[in-house]
Amino acid sequence: MMFSGFYTAASGMLMNQRRLNAVSNNIANQSTPGYQAKKVIGTTFENELIRQQNGENIRIGGGVWTSVTSEESIDFTQGSLKETDRPYDVALNGNGFFVIQGEGQEYLTRNGNFDRDNEGYLILRGVGRVLGDNGPIRVDNGFFRIGSTGGVFSENGQMLGMLRIVEPENYNTLVQNDNGTYGAGEGQIKRVYPGVQQGWQEQSNVDLSREMTDAMEIQRAFQSCGRAISIVDQMNQKTASEIGKI
Repeated sequence: MMFSGFYTAASGMLMNQRRLNAVSNNIANQSTPGYQAKKVIGTTFENELIRQQNGENIRIGGGVWTSVTSEESIDFTQGSLKETDRPYDVALNGNGFFVIQGEGQEYLTRNGNFDRDNEGYLILRGVGRVLGDNGPIRVDNGFFRIGSTGGVFSENGQMLGMLRIVEPENYNTLVQNDNGTYGAGEGQIKRVYPGVQQGWQEQSNVDLSREMTDAMEIQRAFQSCGRAISIVDQMNQKTASEIGKI
């Protein structure tokens, strides 16, 4: 098949572009508190179609080996915790996510690098207000204490709210946004009670040296696919020229 080489090399370029985008996003968020690394997992078109056909063994096309994206895997391993002594920094020790009220939707995040808006509410900058079990949590003048179970108290001991911390029934239903927050998608979430540490910050779980190595390997693979396309194009032009002489 004259264009099978094009399909194979072009699909490889597209696949490696997706992988490079994921690695680049991981590197960019290496310093984002609570960020969890993403990895693109590849397969072949034939294997993916068979999987979607519930494993039924069917014949597909003429044997063109085409790469496709099977899924995006997220490493939900907890990052290391670092003490900051900043009262607005909050870390979760265990499974779960903070819930942030953004524009028109709720976001889940491990990023506890909070702040306070001009109305006195706890916020995650660029995303929205931090939710408690009964709505956004207001800390007014900024003097507050957060207990180990997530209770937020004023300086005189009055309870201001309880951090709403949730976990999905199925982590595969989470949809990761570029800034490291998640959407729950179609999955169900449940209330959980991990340890809460005020004045601490969870670091990203990105392994920078591994990501840099992966980036170099992906770039080499991308370049190889580009060279393959150039070679196939030259071969097709030569074939067409020889046919024209007949």
